[in-house]
Amino acid sequence: MSPMTASQSSLAEIHLAALYEVSSVLGDSLDYQQTMTSVLKVLHDKAKLRHAMLTLLDDEKESLVIDNLHAPGNVESSQTNNIRYRNGEGVLGTVMRHGQPVVLSKVSNDVRFADKLALYELDKPFIAVPVSKGKSGVLGVLAAQPESSDTHLLADFTRFMEMTANLVARNVELAKGVEAKQDNLQQERDRLRRKVRNNYSLDNMVGHSQAMRRVFEQIRLVSKWDSTVLVRGESGTGKELIANAIHYNSPRATGPFVKLNCAALPDNLLESELFGHEKGAFTGAMKQRKGRFEVADGGTLFLDEVGEISAAFQAKLLRVLQEGEFERVGGTQTLNVDVRIIAATNRNLEEEVRQERFREDLYYRLNVMPIYPAPLRERVEDVPELTSFLLEKIGNHQKRKLTVTDGAIRKMMNYEWPGNVRQLENMLERASIMSESGEIDQDLILLDEFGGDLLTTRGATPQTDLEDPNLNDRERVIAALEQAGWVQAKAARLLNMTPRQIAYRIQTMNIRMRQL
Repeated sequence: MSPMTASQSSLAEIHLAALYEVSSVLGDSLDYQQTMTSVLKVLHDKAKLRHAMLTLLDDEKESLVIDNLHAPGNVESSQTNNIRYRNGEGVLGTVMRHGQPVVLSKVSNDVRFADKLALYELDKPFIAVPVSKGKSGVLGVLAAQPESSDTHLLADFTRFMEMTANLVARNVELAKGVEAKQDNLQQERDRLRRKVRNNYSLDNMVGHSQAMRRVFEQIRLVSKWDSTVLVRGESGTGKELIANAIHYNSPRATGPFVKLNCAALPDNLLESELFGHEKGAFTGAMKQRKGRFEVADGGTLFLDEVGEISAAFQAKLLRVLQEGEFERVGGTQTLNVDVRIIAATNRNLEEEVRQERFREDLYYRLNVMPIYPAPLRERVEDVPELTSFLLEKIGNHQKRKLTVTDGAIRKMMNYEWPGNVRQLENMLERASIMSESGEIDQDLILLDEFGGDLLTTRGATPQTDLEDPNLNDRERVIAALEQAGWVQAKAARLLNMTPRQIAYRIQTMNIRMRQL
């Protein structure tokens, strides 16, 4: 066997072993950068190819940028950040343009070599091969400098680098696809975060009454800190909306916002839901499951209807609030979490404490910063603005424009609203369904869903002045009918009309008669 053949045979064995190692590295890790670093190290350490470098096309596909370089102790990564090879520039740019390998027998003999890194020896060969994948074309260039200056071995080195480039191309393509998906997901996440933060910004909260301005100021102040907040008030006053506003206007806005209705679950399920459980902790626990506290780590946990939890569970909740630690159901490992608590209740907790149904120490832990959203009957001046906001929301779902008459607004402002804003929204949605034209008049405002005793208007039930010049004819007829209990003959007397006249107006004005 000639010396030349022996050298080639020895190099072939070395390259075969190196190629096997490269393929193993590419298949072992999902970390793209770590994988490419390991591949170039194999070329440098095992395949007799010094300072292997992988360059990839930039996003605009106008130039090559250094993706990875094996040059420990010679080139800092910061030095490669701004290095680019334009299409056709130097050896790498030539490979990029033509998609074919370029092999230099001696670096100093070729004017195309752009020595931007001052890394390669000028009296040795240099090889650059395209990293290509199917229809994607050239993705980048793989380059390195053979240790040997023997020109007879250049073909073997080139063939090995081409095989390596083919293996690398698949990972490059996958990495680019993953990167594009991650970018899209991040952009979508950021868009949704901006949308959510905008939805729950204080500017978008409806109401200009003094009571609501006080609540907005409390939200603004408490959002800055991690203090526990207890939102207290009747059902339908927007307690969850306040919790959302506090979270999304706080430094924790980018963290999770996790909600749980404490009244919806019995104690055993509530404990598992809040603290999680280990596999086999109870029948049906087929795998470990994180609880709401773990999921909310770094963010906010909203505990709605917290006044409904049992005395036994109150002690477990108190420990988490005091120590910030707990164990999963069936577990022994103590877990620590960083969670801000916002709780809500419509119960009188002070009375619950006096009756020994609610722990006093837990009450003080929760009631650090109480916020009292006013019931709608105490801020009726917000009814017009709330109505406008809710009709726009309902109209968007129905894909049409909804309007409301002044008479309907006056009627709503004279009502006690036992169900608060939730009742107002339900009533408006029902009225919109019954309105073919999209205009909601006072005869569509049905306020008797809670029974006759709550049909009364505010205070002593002030009646509409039938001589009010602001009333149009239709509103005046409806007001008279309401005062007459929807008895046409009585309404006719109030309006100084005959029964025939009022019946005619009811028909021509399309007034829907109510049966009381």
